[in-house]
Amino acid sequence: MPDTDAPDRPLLVLIAGPYLSGTDGDPTKIAANRARLEAAALPIYERGHLPLLGEWLALPIIHAAGGREPGDAVFHAYQYPVAERLLARCDAVLRLPGASRGADMDVARAQVRGLPVYHHIDELPVRATSHEGAAA
Repeated sequence: MPDTDAPDRPLLVLIAGPYLSGTDGDPTKIAANRARLEAAALPIYERGHLPLLGEWLALPIIHAAGGREPGDAVFHAYQYPVAERLLARCDAVLRLPGASRGADMDVARAQVRGLPVYHHIDELPVRATSHEGAAA
């Protein structure tokens, strides 16, 4: 298990929250959910960590496998297995509000692995060198 207590080591933080949930497949609502997930990326980075969305890794795989629409059979064949592999490499999870079976599965897997699960960005530790490479 990664040493998440090392103050000089950035955490790889999985951002988990609604993606397809509550959208009824509406592309505009899916895009809004993704934008909300991605909005957490910069604040996590500014605290000195590396944010990650499972969709950033899963969607190219899904598309290459022939997935055509969010929620289709190909999506379901890859989305959750990619998230499971990803969690094997993550140091923490940030669980954003909202009903989401996938995000709840991410939290449950993180807890089994003994990873911290945060529910607000302010709960994440701040690294002393958190502003390295920040725009001036």
